[in-house]
Amino acid sequence: MRVVPRYPVFLRNALKCSALLCLSLLSAAAQAATPSPSPLPRATVSEVADAIQAYYYDIERAKQIATALRGEAAQGRYDRYADPRDLATALSERIRPLDGHFRVNWRAPDAAGQAPGPGMRPGPGPGPGPGPGPGPGPGAGPGGPAPVDFSPRRNYGLRRVEVLPGNVGYIDLRELPHFEFGDPNEPARRALEAALQLVAATDAVIIDLRDNGGGSPAAVGYLTSAFTPKNADIYNRFRLRRGDKMLSESEAPADWYPSPRLQVPLYVLTSARTGSAAEALAYTLKNAGRAVVVGQASGGAANPGGDIPLAAGFSVFVSFGSPVSPITHGNWEGTGVIPDVAVAPADALSTAQRLALEAALKQGLSGAAAVDTRWALDALQAQAAPADSANPADYLGQYERIQIGQDGGRVILRNGKRPPQPLAALQRDLFYVAADPSVRVKFERASDGRVAALEILRSDGSSNRYRMQNTP
Repeated sequence: MRVVPRYPVFLRNALKCSALLCLSLLSAAAQAATPSPSPLPRATVSEVADAIQAYYYDIERAKQIATALRGEAAQGRYDRYADPRDLATALSERIRPLDGHFRVNWRAPDAAGQAPGPGMRPGPGPGPGPGPGPGPGPGAGPGGPAPVDFSPRRNYGLRRVEVLPGNVGYIDLRELPHFEFGDPNEPARRALEAALQLVAATDAVIIDLRDNGGGSPAAVGYLTSAFTPKNADIYNRFRLRRGDKMLSESEAPADWYPSPRLQVPLYVLTSARTGSAAEALAYTLKNAGRAVVVGQASGGAANPGGDIPLAAGFSVFVSFGSPVSPITHGNWEGTGVIPDVAVAPADALSTAQRLALEAALKQGLSGAAAVDTRWALDALQAQAAPADSANPADYLGQYERIQIGQDGGRVILRNGKRPPQPLAALQRDLFYVAADPSVRVKFERASDGRVAALEILRSDGSSNRYRMQNTP
């Protein structure tokens, strides 16, 4: 899933001014295009080159890239791509190595009524892979349809928020939603705050960015302020292009999260799919010494920008600026955010859970809270290295109102009409409820070695004992 970057108001206003210069270039190139949905490749390459030269944040490099593209087009390098989809792919593959955000997209002009006219709008977020289409921004050009904002349909990027076993907060965030500061009732801002409130009492927090392609610097700054001191000098500054001049603006939020959690252990999950603003969040929290990054190196797309519509359904994503960290004095373009704990993306969550539980225990939990955390950690370790157990047939039978059965080799606990609960082995004769490690089942044996009773143990210290009535 690709997300839609939005940029500071200052940046958007500046770009509106510089757009006038580019519009004249793009309009001239558009006149050279054929009226069909698939213009001559050379005309499209010319438009892409003009857009890069007019908008790319590195002015000298923009000229070099544009000159190279025009030269390749003149030599006929792209003439064989008569299908606009193939041309878009070929151009994307050509320019993406030059900047992690560069790409060319094509959408059939009648796919949503009309294609956007020449103009400028933020487009799909930068990350590897195709995006879903245009997103919120200043709007399409004359005659074009209004861009579609899918962020509300995606719950502003919040796929899942829950408390994992052992009291570990988990936020599965698929985009960094845009909102304007100054209005505390903005839906995207309220959604993020609701997620943070749901994990406010947890002993550790995991933010999952493995499938997050990017989004808004506003969300990056605001979420960062939920875990760091107010006014900390940790936020990226954007070097922004305005015409032939370079300006600067900070990613620090205009409004600060009111009750930051400065001591809670924090873990951020990344993969090669993590891009742009999601990388900014991981990069800032990591370099501030505030979070442990777990997973795979991120995509390496640091420079924010937007989609510039061209003729006949084409558009090109161009980076308007580049971030600079006050801590590293650089950014993650090309290299990605390097994890502190490198594991396969599929193993990142379980690894972070283990680290979070261990960190919570080190912070001095006591009593039932410490037991509950330890039991959750034991369950994770058992999943990684399953314990040897006795023959499941040893446990089968009726224990007063509790029945122990078997399904596909797994031991199952049934309690009246309640849904059956699979058990997982911790060691011989000791199991935990697979869906809830805070509940354990301990089997007791008689002097002859046969199972004679079971005890249900809970991490709060309560328990119940049931005697074997019969065996199947």
